[in-house]
Amino acid sequence: MLSKRKTAFFCQGCGAESPRWVGRCPGCGAWNSMVEEPISVERTTGKGLALGLSDGQSPVAITAIEIEEAPRLRTGSGELDRVLGSGLLPGSLSIIVGDPGIGKSSLTIKVCAHMAENYGKTLYVTGEESAHQIKLRADRLGAIRDNLFVLSETNLEVIEQQALKLKPALLVIDSVQTVYRPEIQSAPGSISQVRESAMQLLRLAKSNQITTLLVGHVLKDGTLAGPRALEHIVDTVLYFEGDRHGQYRVLRSVKNRFGATNEIGLFEMRGEGLVDVPDASRIFLSERPLDVPGSIVIPTIEGTRPLLVEVQALVSSSPFMPPRRTSDSVDNKRIQLLLAVLEKRVGIMLGSSDVYVKVAGGIKIDEPAIDLGLCVALASSFRNAKTASHTVFLGEVGLAGEVRAVTQIEARIREAERMGFKTIVLPQGSLKRLSIRSTAQLVGVQTVREGLDAAFQ
Repeated sequence: MLSKRKTAFFCQGCGAESPRWVGRCPGCGAWNSMVEEPISVERTTGKGLALGLSDGQSPVAITAIEIEEAPRLRTGSGELDRVLGSGLLPGSLSIIVGDPGIGKSSLTIKVCAHMAENYGKTLYVTGEESAHQIKLRADRLGAIRDNLFVLSETNLEVIEQQALKLKPALLVIDSVQTVYRPEIQSAPGSISQVRESAMQLLRLAKSNQITTLLVGHVLKDGTLAGPRALEHIVDTVLYFEGDRHGQYRVLRSVKNRFGATNEIGLFEMRGEGLVDVPDASRIFLSERPLDVPGSIVIPTIEGTRPLLVEVQALVSSSPFMPPRRTSDSVDNKRIQLLLAVLEKRVGIMLGSSDVYVKVAGGIKIDEPAIDLGLCVALASSFRNAKTASHTVFLGEVGLAGEVRAVTQIEARIREAERMGFKTIVLPQGSLKRLSIRSTAQLVGVQTVREGLDAAFQ
């Protein structure tokens, strides 16, 4: 029962909690983001705390714990299964996040249809649409199944009662910002409501082995609407990337307790909803212009998946100071670092030029193996010089201008060979440790200058 009710201040950006108002959030540093909201402290008169997942259990020696390998639940989408780590784990709590209209509901309703056909009853709870609207979407996507149940409800107590009564193989909440706990005196979507609702859904999933999938929205700055503390509650966090008006969507795993993080899946938006794109490298390079300065192909690793992506750089003289450095695909700090290396170690003076960098396909890359290829793209655009269209570049660049070895070099080389590239420029350190034979010509370099020489010879 509720024994005490009080208020606290929460940051609307990161969910940090403070007992009093402060002008600047102690968690994320945002100004004027703290809002007062009521919170409830739950206590019980019996044994244990109300928040516990077990009922009065004693500590158990880790050697005495028996592990039962639970079979994964396939979602019907190979790309989604890849991102999840071969499927949904029974009793897990996951959240899929993205901009409005990017395809979250379309993907989840198709997953529900597949689960209903293969694993039994599924329950799709919608807090934003009516059951009639869900039926129309499911009919358009070919997702009508006898075992697929729809509930239009926002009261979490009612949702929990229906879920315990139905015992579905999969429970979908669309979206977590719309549900609320009646005993918390704040609006749905607020910090308190989202966090407490997620905790209650976590207890429901773990205590009853009900696999639960939440749908969430993002703010304009790309963060999860509501507290970021929600990301620490759930088992898996999946983010949709890409322009919702574009053709392709990238689903990225940023947290996964049961699989690899930073894994990605590629989808194409069609009339029948999101469709898997299993050969991502071929899609990313399908519209690549040949013999154009500033266009370079780089083998990158996303999770466990090797991908070939096209990095485009445009360098032009700027009438303004300071010049612009713009990219929506690569961190601007990395671009500024590489520009400084090119100017100091190679002598390419880019201090008065605007620099624009883009990764074709809308994917975002943050691994250091793209450094050498990005340097070549910048130099190619600045010099207006073409590079060989059948060559790929990879390697991490240090501040001294050296090219350092990268991880998973064999997987990158195999992917480049599969896509028909004949020359691979890579770090000399990676070449020495290579344990496979390659049909492509491998060119080892130790410095950025040697990498540029190999590109423009």
